[in-house]
Amino acid sequence: MFRIPWGRVNWPTSIFLFGTLLLSVTAAPIYLWQFGLDWFQVILFLVFFACSSMSITLGYHRLFSHLAFRARWPVRLGVLMFGSAAFEGSVLDWTSDHRRHHKHVDHDDDPYDITKGFFHAHIGWLLFKLRPEPPMDNVNDLLQDPLLVWQHRYTHWIGAFISFVLAPALGWAWGGPASALGSFLLAGVARIVCVQHTTFFINSFCHMIGRRPYSTRCTARDSWLMALFTFGEGYHNFHHEFQHDYRNGVKPWQFDPTKWAIWLLHQCGLTSDLRRVPTEKISLAEIAEKQRQLQLCLETKSLHLSESMHSLLQKAQERLHRAAQNWEQRKQEYARATERKLEASRERLAELKREFELAAAHLREAIQHWHEAHSQIVARFA
Repeated sequence: MFRIPWGRVNWPTSIFLFGTLLLSVTAAPIYLWQFGLDWFQVILFLVFFACSSMSITLGYHRLFSHLAFRARWPVRLGVLMFGSAAFEGSVLDWTSDHRRHHKHVDHDDDPYDITKGFFHAHIGWLLFKLRPEPPMDNVNDLLQDPLLVWQHRYTHWIGAFISFVLAPALGWAWGGPASALGSFLLAGVARIVCVQHTTFFINSFCHMIGRRPYSTRCTARDSWLMALFTFGEGYHNFHHEFQHDYRNGVKPWQFDPTKWAIWLLHQCGLTSDLRRVPTEKISLAEIAEKQRQLQLCLETKSLHLSESMHSLLQKAQERLHRAAQNWEQRKQEYARATERKLEASRERLAELKREFELAAAHLREAIQHWHEAHSQIVARFA
């Protein structure tokens, strides 16, 4: 029989989470019944929702937790202000937990370990403190930033001002006391609940539902459905495999507004040093996982490849291996020469660049050849 560990309840967090949820499902509907919903309340809710959600995905997550790009102070200040309004803690708190999640994913030291159940991963880890709070020794790089230290100190006051002062004040300016109440309940309280639970979806649903095209080393999964609600964070299997890439939805057709926002800010000169994993490396990860799945399928169904099929796949794998090794070598040579360009002539740099581009072209051809061989084998056993 399940017993609530009352002695381990995190009372301030629990009261806030359930209090805002209770207001959202009771007071907010009563307000809408009495006063209706006008376009101002809809727009204000959506603007506050987008700003606070993107502050988590773009700021807390990709900028500060993974250092996937650099941002100028207006962007940094904006995400710190509206990130506080999500009431998910300060950047330092959030990043410390998230870095531990990546380091210990699916193990006991993972703060929101999915192996302990959906409830624990979604919200239980916040409601109950079952172990002492670990030291924040994994965010020493961020502790050097006085802006982050300031936000850490005043994050609750900042969040309260934006959610419970600014939002009602805008409503009051628009339509008086009734509109102010609506802005408090909708753009303030209900918006907080929506932002928090869409964030929690990544910790719970995206470790249970979806595909794992890049790696099965952990439970993280890609879910296009979750991406729709989380500004692109649903492509979680890619993220766990390539966590320092500023993109989560790496394919052109994948819905990732956070990626587009970072790129747009880059075009405006507000972000820089956007980190991207080479397309070839991503393809190699997909191929490695497909190879593993094919081998597992053959073993599970006790199937055997014919000599011709085995030879076809082996040759494709050997060609791919040679091309990948050559590409990696040329890439490193060109990167080293670029870093020390004062020691290399312009002609030598151009030569290394041509060799790297040629190696990349050969790798892409080998990747295509492997896919063709894999398709033939899969069709043979379909």
